[in-house]
Amino acid sequence: MPITPPKLQKGDEVRILAPSDSMSGFDKQNLELSKKKLESLGFKVSYGKNVMEINNFGTSPVESRIEDLHQAFADTNVKMILPVIGGLHSNQLLSNLNWNLITNNPKILGGYSDTSALQNAIYAKTGLVTYSSIAFVMMAKSRNNQYSFDSFLKCLASNEPYEIEDSKFWDDSQWWQDQESYEIFQTSGHVVINHGHGEGRILGGNLGTFRLLQGTEFFPNQDTDYIYFLEDCSPITAKDFLRELQSLLHASNLNNLKAIVFGRFQRGSKIDNQTLAEIVNEFPELNNIPIIAGASFGHTYPIATFPIGGQVKISATSGVCKIEIINH
Repeated sequence: MPITPPKLQKGDEVRILAPSDSMSGFDKQNLELSKKKLESLGFKVSYGKNVMEINNFGTSPVESRIEDLHQAFADTNVKMILPVIGGLHSNQLLSNLNWNLITNNPKILGGYSDTSALQNAIYAKTGLVTYSSIAFVMMAKSRNNQYSFDSFLKCLASNEPYEIEDSKFWDDSQWWQDQESYEIFQTSGHVVINHGHGEGRILGGNLGTFRLLQGTEFFPNQDTDYIYFLEDCSPITAKDFLRELQSLLHASNLNNLKAIVFGRFQRGSKIDNQTLAEIVNEFPELNNIPIIAGASFGHTYPIATFPIGGQVKISATSGVCKIEIINH
C-alpha cells in the first residue's frame, strides 16, 4: 500500500536541498525572494549543509547530496524536502539511498523536472507518495505564479480532493532576467485527444528523466491501474518526443495504463495540441484510453502540484474535461 506523508501545517520546516543542480549558481536576490515567499505561505525554511557545493558538472559530489538527503529524512523537525531546482543528475543518488530510513520517516518530497527520477524511484522502492511541484527558486517568480502557490497548498497542506484546473494564463519566460515585462498568454484550456474515463495512481513527470529508470529496480511497479502524467522541455522536438514516448510504452504494462495527461509544452518545442494529437495517433495501443493535453505542469508557468503514487480520476468527453486528484 502507498505511504502518504503527513500534510504541511503552518510553522512546519521545509528543508531546501540540491539533489541535482547546486544552489550556488543562482542569484542571491532570487533565492531571498524564494525564501520570503515560502515563509509567507506559513513555513520555516532551512538548508542542507552542502547545497552550495559545486563541481564541474554543476552539481556536487554524490556523497554530499546523499548526506543532505539522509539528514533531512532523519530530522524529525523537517516536514518537507524541496529541491532548489531540477538539473540532470539526481539519478546518481539512487544506488546509495537508505530505503529503510526513508520508509520509516515519511515526509513530503517536492520538486520537478530532473527530480522525477528521485521521486518515482522512492515511490517504487518504499511506497512513499512523492510530489511533483514548483521548485524552490521558482517561488521568486512574481507574475503569473499564484496558481502555482494555490495548487501547492491544495495538494500539500490539505487532504481534500482537488482538481487540476486550467491555469487560464501561461508564460514561457526567462523571468529571472525580467520580472516585469515578459509576455503572458491566455490558455486554450485542457484539450481532449482521446475521450473516455479512467482512474489510477499517478506515475511519471518529466518524460526524459522518467525514462532513465526503465529496466532498473527503480522503475515503478505497474501491477495495478495507473495513469501517466508526462511532460518534456525544450529543446525537445516532436520527432524526439515521439521516440521517447515509444520507448516508455515499450517498457510499460499497457494492460493497466488507464489514461495519459500531457503537460503544456514550451514554445521552443513547436509541439502544439494538433502536433501532439498526431504523435498520439502513431500509437494504436492508446486508442482506447482517455488522453488529455495542455495541463498546467511541466516547464511553463504556472505549475500544478500532483502526487506521484496518488490516485487520480480522469473524465475526458466533449462536454467535460476533469482531472481530479482524489487521494494525495
